[in-house]
Amino acid sequence: MMRRAAREVQETDSLGPQIRALAVPAFFTLVAEPLFLMTDSSIVGHLGVTQLAALGAASAVLLSLTGIFVFLAYATTALVARRMGANDEDGAIGAGLDGVWLALALSIPLAAATFAAAPLAVRAMTSAPEVVDAGVTYLRISALGIPAMLVCLAAQGLLRGLQDTRTPLLVTVTGFALNAALNAILVLGLHTGLAGSAAGTTAAQWLMALALLASIGRRVRHLDVRPHPGRVLGAARAGAPILVRTIALRAVLLLTTATAGLFGPGTLAAHQIASTIFTFLTFALDAVAIAAQALVGESLGRGDASRTRELTATLTRWGWRCGLVGGVATLVTAWWVPLLFTSDATIAHTTSAALVVIALVSAPSGVLFVHDGVLMGAGDGAFLARAQLALLVGYLPLVWVLSTSRDAVTGWGDAVPLVAVWVLYALYLLARMAVLDHRRRGTAWMHLESAG
Repeated sequence: MMRRAAREVQETDSLGPQIRALAVPAFFTLVAEPLFLMTDSSIVGHLGVTQLAALGAASAVLLSLTGIFVFLAYATTALVARRMGANDEDGAIGAGLDGVWLALALSIPLAAATFAAAPLAVRAMTSAPEVVDAGVTYLRISALGIPAMLVCLAAQGLLRGLQDTRTPLLVTVTGFALNAALNAILVLGLHTGLAGSAAGTTAAQWLMALALLASIGRRVRHLDVRPHPGRVLGAARAGAPILVRTIALRAVLLLTTATAGLFGPGTLAAHQIASTIFTFLTFALDAVAIAAQALVGESLGRGDASRTRELTATLTRWGWRCGLVGGVATLVTAWWVPLLFTSDATIAHTTSAALVVIALVSAPSGVLFVHDGVLMGAGDGAFLARAQLALLVGYLPLVWVLSTSRDAVTGWGDAVPLVAVWVLYALYLLARMAVLDHRRRGTAWMHLESAG
């Protein structure tokens, strides 16, 4: 035991600085991103239950649509990191630029489709007419920012692959500050309601995208930055498995939100607050996963199997410890944080009960996110796609049972339906962690691309 402990300390000492150099800026970047939604929620929440429920329904749709394309960041990070490990910096930057062009190509039709299908999408989340009307307004204005959101994903993936997490941090923090100011002016000062909140966030997202592109532009002056259709299609093929994986993940989130919506606007409003806080927590945990993508990708690109195994072991411990800290923080603050989002005592109490469930599953979630990052950095997208599809299929019967037991569940109290929803989601997270941990312990994912 003493030898094992000494070895772990030595690994942490040698790898810790590298992990911290990537994870700490990534942590603040990822924490700042959900603060966009938290800012909207905290301001809109004081407008009333209807507006908060509408924000919950619309943002669930928006985040699910744009979240599907997170492969633009993840696949780009892995490709760039592996080429950097093989000492091909120009090739790494070129792969990142292909991802940016792919983001532009995908985002315009997605924005148009979101605008057109907004009524159908919001009605899928809730049937309350007043909630639907307000949600459609928010979603349609937010659709104008979809191209900026996707470009930001690809640009951040490029920079992370180059092991630059400081530039995305600076841009994101500035964007958050601008978003908060615009929301305060438009919603609280000019009383433009939910539409003003959407407009302020959209404007901030476009300025962030332009800033990231300007930063990349300074690095590629000697390269041909024009789009090359063949390479862009190659980037699409490389990201396809991660796209499938992400669709399955987002389907689970949509099913969870839709199930909460079955219990009425109050439960949906509380679920929106709980989801916002959970997003904040998981994005923070994902900081270590981003470090895993970049470091594992580079290590495999250099053909260093021993270092890769050492990295995964150290990163797993980091994930567990960060998740434990996040869970304790969530539990300690569960009874007062909801009051920042709503003045409705029933909704605040319901949210607090859900946060207890979230706190209990936080430590395993930290490990889950690290394993996800390790396998993405290794380019193991095909396995991730198969695994998430299987987990989605397994989740469907659980959702069906809860949905068909609405009357019985509601009879136990106001908070019970939302607690039941989050218990189901917690079971899904635990199953996902077990599947990825089993994969990580093997060697099938360790694709070495270089002789060293």
